[in-house]
Amino acid sequence: MFKKILIANRGEIAVRIIRAARELGIHTVAVYSEVDKESLHTILADEAICIGPARSTDSYLNMNAVLSAAIVTGAEAIHPGFGFLSENSKFATMCEEMHISFIGPSAKVMDKMGDKINARSEMIAADVPVIPGSDGEVHTTQEALEVANYLGYPVMLKASAGGGGKGIRKVNSAEDLIPAFESASQEALAAFGNGAMYIEKVIYPARHIEVQILGDSYGHVIHLGERDCSLQRNNQKVLEESPSVAIGKTLRHQIGQAAVRAAKAVHYENAGTIEFLLDEKTSAFYFMEMNTRVQVEHPVTEFVTGVDIVKEQIRIAAGQSLSLTQDDVTISGHAIECRINAENPKFNFAPSPGKITDLYLPSGGVGLRVDSAMYNGYTIPPYYDSMIAKIIVHGDNRFDALMKMQRALYELEIVGVTTNADFQMDLISDEHVIAGDYDTSFLMETFLPNYNKDND
Repeated sequence: MFKKILIANRGEIAVRIIRAARELGIHTVAVYSEVDKESLHTILADEAICIGPARSTDSYLNMNAVLSAAIVTGAEAIHPGFGFLSENSKFATMCEEMHISFIGPSAKVMDKMGDKINARSEMIAADVPVIPGSDGEVHTTQEALEVANYLGYPVMLKASAGGGGKGIRKVNSAEDLIPAFESASQEALAAFGNGAMYIEKVIYPARHIEVQILGDSYGHVIHLGERDCSLQRNNQKVLEESPSVAIGKTLRHQIGQAAVRAAKAVHYENAGTIEFLLDEKTSAFYFMEMNTRVQVEHPVTEFVTGVDIVKEQIRIAAGQSLSLTQDDVTISGHAIECRINAENPKFNFAPSPGKITDLYLPSGGVGLRVDSAMYNGYTIPPYYDSMIAKIIVHGDNRFDALMKMQRALYELEIVGVTTNADFQMDLISDEHVIAGDYDTSFLMETFLPNYNKDND
């Protein structure tokens, strides 16, 4: 096992990793930008080292600075968390060259699954169903028109590289295709340095289902059930739950086995997530992409399975085999996660950085967890993600979990910045959400129009 690891991240995920490492008896090193000097992760870690100015490109994305910090402090491994360098194959390669363990998959696998065109080819070969789409990258508007006409509208334009909702456009007609293609390609080029696109047939509305997998260096791969991430705004997840009400025992087995086949096909090691679209009318599911890192919403899976995913990540990277088999995995009860962000829903969810003058995070009772890096007096900087906390609940059943989440949101108190807490309360209290009657279209097309009307 490692004696010391460096966490190449900030905020609640850095805190989460530090806590897991401490429970494993591992010393931790936090890196921080100048503006994050007083952040909680720097306080909780055994050591902390500044790696640059506030801008991400000068600090958390500065690969040389992060690696230098690891070398100076004698860290044997680096955990990248999510975002920043977590899916950067060049950084994983640099770690390998410096004989520092990267707590994640290999650079080769990252490249293979990070490029959506390559990933589609791998999945087809592994007998994993994929969404009908273009045969490779699409570079010109003329190519795009030909592919879209063949598939039939609506279609989805997607950046070949990257993720996080960047470079994605839904196109309903040929008239809209050219401007959408050009803007998506430019956005992808700016975000990922690669403007190549591909095109898929729209499976819409649908359920966005993701399956958590774990793989070790001995060829063992298991899945930990699914998460339903269909409640999204602009392709960004807002609320997640596990298990999905749209999936029964037979379909759960089928989609879980497809995820395992997908991971085995690329010899995947560490934690990862296979994302699918589910057509509820036909029960057909289609591979979308793979996230080669720990997910923001991993706690809901931890609640229903009892598996500490971050600890498993560390053990796998240290050369240990998985601590459980597929037969050991059972799904118990129901879990829900709400993301609390410093943003203003009344002004198109504009970021709302500033100083937190009063903070009370809900607590008490069985089955309630809050992952956060906030404290009274902390100033949320304007340079990074606006997440304040993740509230995660677990109940004996879905209704129990819904009521527990309502209770937790009712107790939450954040003064000094505007948050989306009331928005989350309204969402979790909506009759459609309570009934589990929603898909990827619900938040944007049904809930938000009424919400904005009621809050004008």
